[in-house]
Amino acid sequence: MVKVREDHPIDPDGSVNLDRWLTRIQKDGNVRDVNVLLRACEVSREAQDKMPAREDLWAENTPGSFITGLEMAEILADLRLDQDALVAAVLYRGVREKKLSIRRVRDEFGDPVAKLVSGVLQMAAIGNIIHPTPDSVLGQSEGQLDNVRKMLVTMIEDVRVALIKLAERTCAIRAVKNSDRKRRYRVAREVFDVYAPLAHRLGIGHIKWELEDLSFRYLQPNAYKQIAQLLDEKRLDRQQYINDVLATLRGELEKAGIEGELMGRAKHIYSIWRKMQRKQIDFHQVYDVRAVRILVPEPRDCYAVLGIVHSLWKNIPHEFDDYIASPKKNGYRSLHTAVFGPSGKVLEVQIRTFQMHDDAELGVCAHWLYKGTDTSSKSDSYENKIAWLRQVLEWQDDIGNASELVDQLKGDIEHDRIYAFTPDGHVVDLGAGATPLDFAYRVHTEVGHRCRGAKINGRIVPLTTKVKTGDQVEILTTKSGGPSRDWMNPNLGFVTSSRARAKIRHWFKEQARDQNLVAGRHIAERELKRLALTDISYEALAERLHFNHAEDLYVALGAGDLRISQLIGAAQRSPEGHPIDDQLALDFAASGRERRRKADEVTICGVGNLLTTIAACCKPMPGDDIVGYITQGRGVSIHRQDCLNALQLEDLEHERMIEVSWGEGEGSHYTVDIRIDAYDRHGLLRDIMVVTANEKVNVLAVNTRTDKTQSTAGLLITLEIARLEDLGRLMDKISQLPNIIDVHRQLPGH
Repeated sequence: MVKVREDHPIDPDGSVNLDRWLTRIQKDGNVRDVNVLLRACEVSREAQDKMPAREDLWAENTPGSFITGLEMAEILADLRLDQDALVAAVLYRGVREKKLSIRRVRDEFGDPVAKLVSGVLQMAAIGNIIHPTPDSVLGQSEGQLDNVRKMLVTMIEDVRVALIKLAERTCAIRAVKNSDRKRRYRVAREVFDVYAPLAHRLGIGHIKWELEDLSFRYLQPNAYKQIAQLLDEKRLDRQQYINDVLATLRGELEKAGIEGELMGRAKHIYSIWRKMQRKQIDFHQVYDVRAVRILVPEPRDCYAVLGIVHSLWKNIPHEFDDYIASPKKNGYRSLHTAVFGPSGKVLEVQIRTFQMHDDAELGVCAHWLYKGTDTSSKSDSYENKIAWLRQVLEWQDDIGNASELVDQLKGDIEHDRIYAFTPDGHVVDLGAGATPLDFAYRVHTEVGHRCRGAKINGRIVPLTTKVKTGDQVEILTTKSGGPSRDWMNPNLGFVTSSRARAKIRHWFKEQARDQNLVAGRHIAERELKRLALTDISYEALAERLHFNHAEDLYVALGAGDLRISQLIGAAQRSPEGHPIDDQLALDFAASGRERRRKADEVTICGVGNLLTTIAACCKPMPGDDIVGYITQGRGVSIHRQDCLNALQLEDLEHERMIEVSWGEGEGSHYTVDIRIDAYDRHGLLRDIMVVTANEKVNVLAVNTRTDKTQSTAGLLITLEIARLEDLGRLMDKISQLPNIIDVHRQLPGH
């Protein structure tokens, strides 16, 4: 029998006491008729007892559909959701596991509950985005795209659908603790990529933190354990320190006549790791490991408390954020400050009102908590939080590519945001690394299409310039015209946001097939020719990319549905579609130069000098976390630690897995010649060398020849390249320099 979670009321026989469970749910949830919820629980339990769980959905050591339904309802009750949502949560797993029919749900509990359950079932389309099928080169079928659109429409019509799915995925990642590593990884990958960002977008803080921490635990187990141990080592000392700080603050608030609630705030493991990675700092430099939170009635009290905190302890420069005056994109409001607290130890203090706290923890769910009151800010907050769903639906209709939905969901959670201004003073919210073109498409699609230049702070700048917070950006447009195909080339850096890429791709998709065919043929021939990949059958290439004919490949490339990197990747594969044994053999062996492997590229810990092979399934690069698998006759195969094949091998043949690490070498490199033709000018060679230095490409030799009569220069440069993609990116960057005529790879004897 599955062990029930400890927070369920349990009878002596081990079963759940539904009467006690319902009493507790009524305190938190919005239950109109407790008998309806009780009936849902009984139906769910009866269905589970009659039919065992399907093996492909749940392992034997995970909760059944009945227990999962109760746990989902508890999560939603904490979020103050209404009775229909709680009933749908209790029944959902039974319907998904085909123990209950949607017709029975509709007959016994009404159409609103049935619609909620159906909507949550449709959200399974997200899983196909994370783990796509090979139906097409884009990893999606038309049916899948249709499911994604239906899912988005359902979420917009009733946001409770998304909340029920969040509760279900929270239960799922809690339950995989005792599952095999492959299952844990798949669930964690989906939760981390989609559902944690979804909780962030909807403003549900405590769900977001739990999903991030649990998924981080399975995706990066070593980093998780390291930080958890560092936190445990100082937990008691830190708790005593926080208690002393809270006592001091309570006394000061009483003196000032401010009523407030104070608490220590636990720092989540993933947020610590993310801050360490983003700022390149050590654990002891994370300022908010020691943290307190102060809740007060009114916004003016927040600033009064801030003054008290800064009068007690010296604040740390550049560590203050006023999210009350400038809320985050998802509506989050609070004051954050870091100070040198007692004994000179760094302390973070968060100050917010009770209402702001409910918004931060409940997000859109605060709409139900405050529904019926005259607090108009709550309804505004609710509308702001689901507005992005409508934007995603519009974006989805334009792009028709479900695979980039993840990027849209994670738009403002992965990186710091940038806030730039229009000439009229309006604020435009952008992702880190955004360019003027990203800015233009953020303002309006047509502004992006007709953009021909930009000014930042009054000065004309290239369209690849990075926008900074506080910049005033002016877009220079023409009356007509469209985007350039170069904007879709990621190597050139014109756009960085999924939204801008989607709009550009949609514009080209709208063009006539003949135009896209001609443009796509030109792109394919140009790219493969300059990489010296000339002995390629385009019909065979189209077949590898799942197109019927080469013309279809050209059209997809011209419309932006097929990326250049996908084309090059397919050109490096065998006719059967498998990676060639020696990475990049097809493209570099033709040069007649041998692959140069560093002797200390991979260090085999505790074993000595063994033959090593880079696994083709995950292709780890220096810097990746890796693990070794002892093969039969091929030495040690090197995999990424999060490789699904490696995780499966560890479960099946644990004794053949060994610890490996990268040595001091720089990995495998290939020598390759490139030919550059240009109109001669002062500083030409210097500019080319700057590009190679910025791309971290080693130059082995340079041969230049100048034709004074034609004022042209020819340069033959020998480089060390790790990957073919790196060579393509380098040549793209060089081709953008002034006076460059042509850049291509040159084979020996040509």
